[in-house]
Amino acid sequence: MFDWYLWVGLPLLVFFARVTDVTLGTIRIIFTSRGRRHIAPLLGFVEVFIWITVIAQITKGAHNVVAYLAYAGGFAAGTYIGMFIEDKLAMGMLVIRVIIPERVKDLTAKLREKGYGFTSVDAQGSQGPVKLIYAVVMRKNLPEVAKIIQQIYPNAFFTVEELRSAEHGVFPRPVSPRPHDVFFGRKSK
Repeated sequence: MFDWYLWVGLPLLVFFARVTDVTLGTIRIIFTSRGRRHIAPLLGFVEVFIWITVIAQITKGAHNVVAYLAYAGGFAAGTYIGMFIEDKLAMGMLVIRVIIPERVKDLTAKLREKGYGFTSVDAQGSQGPVKLIYAVVMRKNLPEVAKIIQQIYPNAFFTVEELRSAEHGVFPRPVSPRPHDVFFGRKSK
């Protein structure tokens, strides 16, 4: 007689539990690295509780290869889903560094108009004098700032790096708080 639980139910349980615990683990690591440490221990508790429960179930059916495959598949899917969720949350700050050869006033005027702070520095590039513009932006604002840069300087060289923290910057006023901002402790200005 075919054991539905062992060959279908257990693998499905393992897969979805693993997706959940790895998603939580991915988000926990991201929260910790971005300085949101107040929620990381709670996520870690739930993550490990799910993991230990799944391991206990797998060891009961130790000869079940399908459960092993579900475990690995759940890990992969959970990693992807965790990164997807983190991307949608758009937490944290970024440093944008733009190197342009000319007309810096066009770009700085547009950034100022949109409420973004920046610093402009004269620099020397491999092909002559350039302007170096630094801006610290909230991650959710990266698409808008990148679009501004690309509209004004389609061939601009710019880099984007994660920033752990910043103090006393110039940032655009938020239109309205996002639901997760309240949950994760951010306040609108």
